[in-house]
Formats: sequence, C-alpha cells, structure tokens
Amino acid sequence: MKTKYILYLIGGVLVLILALGSLFILDETEQAIVTQFGKPVGGSRTHAGVNYKVPFIQKVQRFDKRYLKWDGDPNQVPTQDKKFIFVDTYARWQITDPLQFYMRLRDERSGQSRLDDILDGETRNAIARYELLDLVRSTNRKPETSEQYLQEIESLDSINVGRAAIEKMILVKANERTTDLGIIILDFRIKRMNYVESVRNNVYDRMISERNRIADQFRSEGQGEARKIQGNKERDLAQIKSEAVKQSEQIRGRADAEATKVYAAAYNKNAASRDLYAFLRAMETLDKSFDDKTSLIITTDSDLYRYLKTVK
Repeated sequence: MKTKYILYLIGGVLVLILALGSLFILDETEQAIVTQFGKPVGGSRTHAGVNYKVPFIQKVQRFDKRYLKWDGDPNQVPTQDKKFIFVDTYARWQITDPLQFYMRLRDERSGQSRLDDILDGETRNAIARYELLDLVRSTNRKPETSEQYLQEIESLDSINVGRAAIEKMILVKANERTTDLGIIILDFRIKRMNYVESVRNNVYDRMISERNRIADQFRSEGQGEARKIQGNKERDLAQIKSEAVKQSEQIRGRADAEATKVYAAAYNKNAASRDLYAFLRAMETLDKSFDDKTSLIITTDSDLYRYLKTVK
C-alpha cells in the first residue's frame, strides 16, 4: 500500500514538473520566440500572458519590447567645407519582429553593434555632404537683439538644409538598412557637436578678438558721447553765467540811474539843499580818502580847499 502511494506521489511530481516546464509567462515589456535545438519554431510571441512549449526540448528566447537606447561614440568627421568636427549622436530603437531579429542578430548586444555600423556610417556620409552651417542651425532665423550695432554686424548667413532635416535624412537612410533585421529606429539626434582641439582654440581666439573689437568700439563711442555731454555742459554753464552777469549789470545800471535821479532831485530842490548835499559829499570823500598818515596837495580853487578853509 505504501508503495502505491509513493508511486502516485512520484507521478504527481512528474506531472507537475512537466506542466511547469511547458508553461512560460510573458509580461507587458517582453516578447519572445521558442527554439528547439537552437532553431526557432512557431512564430513570435508578442502578447503578455501564459504561453506553452515542449518541456526540456524547447527553450524561450526573450527580447525587450520597450524602446531601447543607442549612444554613439564621438567621432571626428570632416564637413563639406573641410572643417573637422567631433560629432556625438544618440538614437532610440525597438525590436519589432523577434523572430527576424533572432535569426539575423541573435541578441541585443549584436543589435547595438549593428546599429553602430549603420548609424555611424550614415552620420559620416551626411556630414560630409553638407557644410558646417547647415549642421549647426535648423532655421534661417534673425538675431534677436535690441542693439542697432549688433543688428548690423551680426547678420546670419542663410542655410540650405538645416540640422533637423539632416537628422531626418540620416534616420530614413538608416531605417532602409534595417528592414530585414526585425528592428526599427524610432529617433536619431546629434547630441553634441564641436570643433577639434586645434581648430577650437583658433575659433575661441577669433571670437575673443571680435568681441574685444566690439567692446573697443562701444568704449570709443561712449567716450565721444561723454566728451559731447561735457562740452554741452560747459557751454550751458558759460551761457548761464553770461546771462547772470548781463542781468546783474542791468540791475546795477538801473540802480545807479535811480540813485543818480534821487541825487539830482535832491541837489536841484533848492540852493540850501544843494550846498548841504555838496558839503556832505565832500565830507564823505574826505572821510574815505584820508587817514592820519595821508598828505594831500590841492590848489586854492579846489572845492575841498574851500571847505577846509571855511572849517578853519
């Protein structure tokens, strides 16, 4: 009786092992093919869920269903106008036919290597056909600046194709070479672009020289404007001073005329007043003209002598 139960238990375990060996589960991010002795059997398994295979004989080859990244190595490439630049690129790709992909490339590492050959080659071919200006810019935009001087000297040359169009051309050409690989390149971009070291130093020196020239011109124009403002200030100050002197002289003249008028009116009022006025003016003159160390020589017909004689 025990032997019977043991046989039943062993049979159940074998059935369970066979059942588990014949089932495999794919999640939403996976797709797969089944191989038997290294050769694919059946079609591609692309739907998530439970799938079946022959246990022990058949094996499952799983592939990622999501978008995969490709990052190219920076390469030195000459442009059509013979300028050597370093170009760094990246792309996104996807396995669309697992069966074809397995038959041609086997795994993702081989796929990445194949993309290196395709995308690097198409990138070199495209860059060699166009000038640097087309690779740097995508549109014929106008420089946005409020400085009239910069608007005049920094006009941009027109491009014929543009960077975005060149990237699209590379993408199309590359996909034409991947049609039998079971993959598709979804996007391609130039990540970074720069001159080689020797050329880059010359470009930086030229840029510095150009900016220094612009700065010197701005500085010269500023100094000229400062001198103009200084000249206008000095002219305005001289004009204000001249006008002030003119007005002061006019006021002084009117005051002197008014004083003379008053003096004349007082002098001509009567003889006694004239004599008194003359006497006061003479005394004022003597007071302001002499001190204890002053000597004066005058004639006998002088008005001052007359008053001095009278005082005596």
